[in-house]
Amino acid sequence: MTEGLARFRSLWSHPAAPPLATLAAGLAGAVYLWGTNPHEPGQLLPRCPFNLVTGLLCPACGGTRMAYDLMHGDVVAAFHDNALLLTLGVPAAAYLGGRWLVAGLRGRRYRPTPGKVGTAVVLGLAVAWTIARNLVG
Repeated sequence: MTEGLARFRSLWSHPAAPPLATLAAGLAGAVYLWGTNPHEPGQLLPRCPFNLVTGLLCPACGGTRMAYDLMHGDVVAAFHDNALLLTLGVPAAAYLGGRWLVAGLRGRRYRPTPGKVGTAVVLGLAVAWTIARNLVG
């Protein structure tokens, strides 16, 4: 029993394990979302906690609808769901996730460090997008 546990721990400690597990979880979520239209009421999908408490749209609100629309080939509807997330968030996540996976498969650990300027840019964009979409919408 302890030999099996030690083997499991050594597999999980491999640098490729976290990105592969994240990819598997994302694929499972995509499979569920494929047949669950978030545009229709009554679907078993979580509600945004920020929206639930404040009634305002957060920077990521519309992300589930956007993912559904992208999977079904409707880029225009995805843009309307969350333009900033589609144009900046999806490419950034794909790039960072890809780097994380490739580094893990090569036996290295990858941790992006945005620095103070990068953090300020991301937070500034998130705040500006939140304000803009709640004033306009």
